[in-house]
Amino acid sequence: MTRDTEAENDSRSGSDHLDAISAAGEDDVEDAEPSNSRKRKKRYHRHTPQQIQELEALFKECPHPDEKQRAELSRRLSLDARQVKFWFQNRRTQMKTQLERHENALLKQENDKLRAENMTIREAMRSPMCGSCGSPAMLGEVSLEEQHLRIENARLKDELNRVCALATKFLGKPISLLSPQPLLQPHLSLPMPNSSLELAIGGIGGLGSLGTLPGCMNEFAGGVSSPMGTVITPARATGSALPSLLGNIDRSVFLELAISAMDELVKMAQMDDPLWVPALPGAPSKEVLNFEEYLHFFLPCIGMKPAGHVSEASRESGIVIIDNSLALVETLMDERRWSDMFSCMIAKATVLEEVSTGIAGSRNGALLLMKAELQVLSPLVPIREVTFLRFCKQLAEGAWAVVDVSIDGLVRDHNSATAPTAGNVKCRRLPSGCVMQDTPNGYCKVTWVEHTEYDEASVHQLYRPLLRSGLAFGARRWLATLQRQCECLAILMSSTTVAANDSTAISQEGKRSMLKLARRMTENFCAGVSPSSAREWSKLDGATGSIGEDVRVMARKSVSEPGEPPGVVLSAATSVWVPVAPEKLFNFLRDEQLRAEWDILSNGGPMQEMTQIAKGQRDGNSVSLLRASAVSANQSSMLILQETCTDASGSIVVYAPVDIPAMQLVMNGGDSTYVALLPSGFAILPDGPRIGASGYETGGSLLTVAFQILVNNQPTAKLTVESVETVNNLISCTIKKIKTALQCDA
Repeated sequence: MTRDTEAENDSRSGSDHLDAISAAGEDDVEDAEPSNSRKRKKRYHRHTPQQIQELEALFKECPHPDEKQRAELSRRLSLDARQVKFWFQNRRTQMKTQLERHENALLKQENDKLRAENMTIREAMRSPMCGSCGSPAMLGEVSLEEQHLRIENARLKDELNRVCALATKFLGKPISLLSPQPLLQPHLSLPMPNSSLELAIGGIGGLGSLGTLPGCMNEFAGGVSSPMGTVITPARATGSALPSLLGNIDRSVFLELAISAMDELVKMAQMDDPLWVPALPGAPSKEVLNFEEYLHFFLPCIGMKPAGHVSEASRESGIVIIDNSLALVETLMDERRWSDMFSCMIAKATVLEEVSTGIAGSRNGALLLMKAELQVLSPLVPIREVTFLRFCKQLAEGAWAVVDVSIDGLVRDHNSATAPTAGNVKCRRLPSGCVMQDTPNGYCKVTWVEHTEYDEASVHQLYRPLLRSGLAFGARRWLATLQRQCECLAILMSSTTVAANDSTAISQEGKRSMLKLARRMTENFCAGVSPSSAREWSKLDGATGSIGEDVRVMARKSVSEPGEPPGVVLSAATSVWVPVAPEKLFNFLRDEQLRAEWDILSNGGPMQEMTQIAKGQRDGNSVSLLRASAVSANQSSMLILQETCTDASGSIVVYAPVDIPAMQLVMNGGDSTYVALLPSGFAILPDGPRIGASGYETGGSLLTVAFQILVNNQPTAKLTVESVETVNNLISCTIKKIKTALQCDA
């Protein structure tokens, strides 16, 4: 009763007290007048109820009004601007005092309760009595039920201490173990925490979910300096996949695994010898992981490596052209932006649940449960399917880290729920990710670490050296792709995009529209090489006739999808080894003057490059519009859109015939979403280093050839064997022409 009256008096007299202090600000000015003037008597200014109501209303919406808001309020209430400023300062101080006073009262209550309980126990120990007969009990006579209760109580206390210690490490601050009743607004019914972890992470001490508090309190509570610690926004489920996938696994286990993985990632990014040792000359990476030292430094956080699995580990560092490390964090923590950034590597990405959205609305402490399908652009390498936690942490000002770790060790009893899709291979992702640090020149230094375990049995012999070297899924490829994409994005967003070779006038908006169209073309090409659940491709087995086992043929029906012609689309892809260096092969395939040597669309003659838009400083990263030679003077020539990309990990050449009126619209800045195209092209990778007499040696390139062809413009039409054989012959003929032109057909 006393506390309620005291709180009411505080609330009622708060404005009066603040008014008195606000008035003092005016008196200070008056006291500064010359001493010969009559000293004025200090005034006690009491705000009117209407003024107090207006001030309280704005405080609930915005506890920290800016100068413009204060000026508007002072004009409306006929108050001095300093009075309004002081009123808000003192109101915030009063609110903070109320919070601290309430928590102190709760601590006192808990202390009194523990003292009373202690006295009761001491009294019972002095004269133990039998509950059945009332006679004095012998020491040690404790009922079985009481023993179980004591054991359970001790277990729960240990669990609570463990979770609180874990959350303290997670937050970097101590947290309150209490569960007090709601304050400030007694009429609100705030839900109590559902578990110890939610008590520790899910709200402000015992205030329950932060989302149930008024908007002004969300902002205010984040700045309170008290034992309640920092606030982490409660988790939000993004789908119904988690309950069926993980059963009753406690979220504290997720948190413990994420913190352990983050600690391992940061150490692996910082440590050198003996954990990372120099590689042999000619190796794809400058250093390799010493697995013996790794097992000495780190405990296996997801269990021991399964039988038949091989390990793959790599580390790479470089500068990325991006505003700051936080911008890169936002990209990595958004599954759509992440998959767009690495579209050649990620076939599909999904967030199953947001376990935590971060501390006080930031990305620091964000924890996601994700599922992804990772690909190499070859039908001979199955898609890697991985379910993992992604955890983000701010290491210092301008320094962040994002770590991925598989949850295989947590779901041993749910193998059926986490089994890979048919045709895919299960992959275990040990702590992997990147550490980001802002640089003085406005860019970002990124150290990328990749550490995975996978079943090599399902990988074609041709690609095993590539995967073992880390060039397919290793840190070098992730970082090189990130650098190339960020450089392209900087040019796309720049107002000074310049075409490298511009024989056709294109507006600035037209160049951007053309780049977006080329991006969509390349993404569709990557989606057609390997069958992913993200696209409705059906693998053809029985209707492939005499097609070799290394050729993958798929089909799908396009009805009313924007950017695709309606009908039955056939996709065919295969990979071959070519004894030519990757750079030489890439330059040959992208040269429009040499296109007649392999491309049937060239009509036997060289193509003319109408315009070229550079996407980066490196030669070979560009988007071009080519004009093929006309078959006769009576026919118009064909336009071909081509995108070429190259970096340290590999290269691609993607092209597609485009409609002339549609391209004119795009070049004038029109929307490219509905421009229909079916991409074809090539993916070029090094064939994987092999150890020779003087170190690592490379012998050639792994070339993937893929075509997408509209075989019938009726979506309901049946696919014929003749159509399949036609596209197979096209692939065989193209590969043969390329080998002949490069003099390696023997």
